[in-house]
Amino acid sequence: MRAIDRRILGLAVPALGALVAEPLFLATDTALVGHLGVDPLAGLGIASTVLQTAIGLLVFLAYATTPAVARMLGSGDRAGAVRAGIDGIWLALALGLVLAVVGPLAAHPLAAAFGATPRVTELAALYLGISSLGIPAMLAVIAATGLFRGLQDTRTPLVIAVAGFAANGVLNAVLIYGAGWGIAGSAIGTVIAQWGMAAACLVIAVRHARREGADVRPGLPGVAAAARAGGWMLLRTLTLRVALVATTVSATGLGTVTLASTQVLFQLTFLFALALDAFAIAAQAMIGFDLGAGTPGEVRATVRRLIGWGWHPESCSGPCSPVLRRGSATCSRRMAG
Repeated sequence: MRAIDRRILGLAVPALGALVAEPLFLATDTALVGHLGVDPLAGLGIASTVLQTAIGLLVFLAYATTPAVARMLGSGDRAGAVRAGIDGIWLALALGLVLAVVGPLAAHPLAAAFGATPRVTELAALYLGISSLGIPAMLAVIAATGLFRGLQDTRTPLVIAVAGFAANGVLNAVLIYGAGWGIAGSAIGTVIAQWGMAAACLVIAVRHARREGADVRPGLPGVAAAARAGGWMLLRTLTLRVALVATTVSATGLGTVTLASTQVLFQLTFLFALALDAFAIAAQAMIGFDLGAGTPGEVRATVRRLIGWGWHPESCSGPCSPVLRRGSATCSRRMAG
């Protein structure tokens, strides 16, 4: 068990840092823009809802790539593993380019659909139109992160995320207050930081490809396979995003102050919720690798251990304890079988 725990922690702890760093981008924007007043903060709330919905729907670029890369790595096909990740990055760039073209054109209609005041709508459209230019970079980072995780490397995404977060904070402060660009400065600073992160990810991904002799040119079958693999993840994320967008629309109807408060609450919620994904990332990387290596015993042991970490029935001393222990024992027997 200790060996499994070390594997889990070795992947989950750096992944936790990267996951926490990602939502800190918008949390930083929220904190800095908040000093500009209620209207800019409310506008950021609408724009960030649209952006997070677009990015969130495409998060499968990482979560579908990770197990595919890990499985090939486990089977000994390192070149194939890197190639699968490269195909995911090409798909991310293609989708991002489409959104970057459509985003500025659709920014005002999308912002106006929330029914906010004209001033809030104008600020939301401004932020959304500029930030759309960073979507290809952010999607490339997400896909490259899936590649690195599949290669059992969660430290590289952590370093890139922390560097990007630091750059984003400095750029936002300088452009919002130093240059006096307001909410537009926040969007520009974030876009610059995102492209810097993407450049770092692409350089590292190309180095992996050259080391393993993998082709870096886009391959239609591989790109199509990456798209198909994320179908169910896309559907799952869509249902969650519908609820979040509906909440923002409802908050808009209650006034600018409520909308601004909802933006702060959302960022804090996302910050803690995404952090819990660290163990899921470790599970994807470990289980994918062990399946590729043909070691089902390791898979069952990892699943049991991860369930144990997420749910500790022994810690319950109340009347629920016997039921939880019976459920845990049943689950363990099924996993073993």
